[in-house]
Amino acid sequence: MLGSEGGGLVSREDIMRRLELLRVEHRDLDAAIAALVDGGVGDQMQVARLKKRKLRLRDEIVALEDALVPDIIA
Repeated sequence: MLGSEGGGLVSREDIMRRLELLRVEHRDLDAAIAALVDGGVGDQMQVARLKKRKLRLRDEIVALEDALVPDIIA
């Protein structure tokens, strides 16, 4: 079990499930951004918002991946 921001314990399996959901959303955003840019239908503000969301997802993915790796004192 790992600690969470809310003070409760989160299982490794919960983190793995959350990671998978975030990765799927990240891929979906990537496809949506590409479609908007390639199709020329999206305005720059919309594309910028999607890119920001994608970066936030990436940050959360990295943080969760780090939580799964045990601290090793070298």
